[in-house]
Amino acid sequence: MGKTIVVKVGTSTLTGGKENLDIDFMADLVRQLCQVADEGHKVILVTSGAIRSGMAALNLKPMLNLAEKQAAAAVGQSLLMHTYRELFARYGRNVGQVLLTRADVEDRERFRNARQTFQQLLRWSVIPIVNENDTVSTEEIQFGDNDMLAALTAIVTDADMVILLSDVDGFMVKSSKGKNYLVSEIKELDEMVWQSAGKSGKLGTGGMVSKLQAAEVLMNCGILMVLANGRTENVIPRIVGNEEIGTKFIPKRHLPARKRWLAFVPRVKGKIVVNEGAKRSIIADSKSLLPAGVLGISGEFESGDVVALIDGAGILFAKGISNYSADELRKIAGMHSDKVTKILGASKKPEVVHRDNLVVLAGNERNFVGGEV
Repeated sequence: MGKTIVVKVGTSTLTGGKENLDIDFMADLVRQLCQVADEGHKVILVTSGAIRSGMAALNLKPMLNLAEKQAAAAVGQSLLMHTYRELFARYGRNVGQVLLTRADVEDRERFRNARQTFQQLLRWSVIPIVNENDTVSTEEIQFGDNDMLAALTAIVTDADMVILLSDVDGFMVKSSKGKNYLVSEIKELDEMVWQSAGKSGKLGTGGMVSKLQAAEVLMNCGILMVLANGRTENVIPRIVGNEEIGTKFIPKRHLPARKRWLAFVPRVKGKIVVNEGAKRSIIADSKSLLPAGVLGISGEFESGDVVALIDGAGILFAKGISNYSADELRKIAGMHSDKVTKILGASKKPEVVHRDNLVVLAGNERNFVGGEV
């Protein structure tokens, strides 16, 4: 059975370190994607390059401010898609443009709409080409170079694998003798791995840190990620064929689709401090959070908002959808259900966060797509 594979290519890989896009490289990239699709896999391309295309068309130099980057993206996006459309047409393949922002997937309804769009495109054997909507989004232009967008796309599409094509051979670390060597497999993002992450490149905005952040999300969702050099010959079919190329980031656990979204996509609106007994029952016994287990509330949120659950030491251990507003919860924190009914009425649900709307985090996640708490 074919896999769903998200392939991400960054600006520095598309340009080969030069100022303009390398059309010959793009042509070979498309050939590889079509080969994998012909083998029965569903392929989604997450591509950078809109800003770079616009800069080339307008004869602009680097070091643009944010407004200039957004305007360059507006010019370059159509040029980039035109190039891809022509290249894919050589193999009889249609493409569909999908422009996303984080807001498009933070809301559960919009997330489902995006999911349905991808599913229909893939049913039609159309290759979705995804890019950040740079003309209205600020975060991706400044920080991610689409690494996190690739992870989000994988969550939206229930992908089996994400391939990040970069200008490095994989994740490199220095030996005691000072030489760099390739790590072929990473199962845990420990402190040594984070400390080994290098700084951002000249032309790209991602750097190794953003790739580790994407890997962290994917590993905790159950999705394999492979980081490899995009200029390696026939790199995509070889990775899909399980050849050892680049660095594999091995998934820790598998989360169902809804809990993938809950863990890593929506922004948290506040936090709830939970006592040790409630924390233990949530983690060990998959229980809901009841008002009696609440020690305190921080932030302002409404019923239906996503909140972070933290313990008395301030450690984040879960996220969930609150059935109460912050004001309501402050009135009933620490109380048993019978008293809650007297204060707020019988119409309110007994759980602060129901277990079906709660996800326990694997631990030590540094990056939540929804922001810090």
